[in-house]
Amino acid sequence: MSGVGGGGGGGGGGRTIRVLNVAEKPSVAKAVAGILSKSSQCGMRVRDGRSRFNRIFEFAYTIHGQQCHMLFTSVTGHLMELDFEDRYRKWHSCDPLLLYQAPVRKFVPEDKLDIKRTLEEEARKCQWLVLWLDCDREGENIAFEVVEVCTEANRHLNVWRARFSALIERDIRESVQALVRPNQLFADAVDVRQEIDLRIGASFTRFQTMLLRDAFNLDFAADDRNVF
Repeated sequence: MSGVGGGGGGGGGGRTIRVLNVAEKPSVAKAVAGILSKSSQCGMRVRDGRSRFNRIFEFAYTIHGQQCHMLFTSVTGHLMELDFEDRYRKWHSCDPLLLYQAPVRKFVPEDKLDIKRTLEEEARKCQWLVLWLDCDREGENIAFEVVEVCTEANRHLNVWRARFSALIERDIRESVQALVRPNQLFADAVDVRQEIDLRIGASFTRFQTMLLRDAFNLDFAADDRNVF
C-alpha cells in the first residue's frame, strides 16, 4: 500500500506509531478491535472516553511491517448537523424564498460534544487516523466529519480509509493491510443532497404554514360540542 509506513506523518523508522481508528458505531468498534487484537500478545485494554457509550479499545498491531499502537473508538452515526445560520433559523425571520440563498453551516450538536472531545484528545497523541465507516456515500460523509474534527486538533495526521464488506475476520484483516485514501467526492455528494433537502424542506414548510395559518378560523373555546 503506497505511503503506509513511510513519511508524511506516517511514522516509520522502526518506531511504534499511534493510530486512531474510528468506527461508525460502538458495536462496530468493539467487533473490529476484537478481531484485530487476537494477534496481540499483550491482549486488549478497554477504557472510557468522554462519552460513556463510545469506549476506547487499545492493542498492538502491525500494518505492513509498521508497529502500531491501535486506539479504536467510534462515533454514533453523523457527528455533525447541517443548518442555517442563527439569523435565519427562526420561523418568521425571513421570506421563505431567501432560504435558497441563506448561508448554511455544519456543526457538532450539543449531544455529540463528548464524542468530539474524545476524538480531539486522542487525535493530538496519534500519527495516523484510520476511518472504519460504512462503505457507502453516507459513510464517506461521516468519515470526513471525523477528519475535520481530528485534523483541527492535529493537522499532521496521516489519514487512511479501511474498506470492508462484512465484520468477519478475513475481511477485516485484509482491509487493514490495504488502506486507501478517503473519497472527498463521495462526501461532497452527500453534503449537496443534505443542503438541497434542508433548503427545500424548510422553505416549503414555512411557506405552507404562512399561507394556511389564516385559512381556517375555528373557535373551539366557544363550542364544546363534538364537531365530528
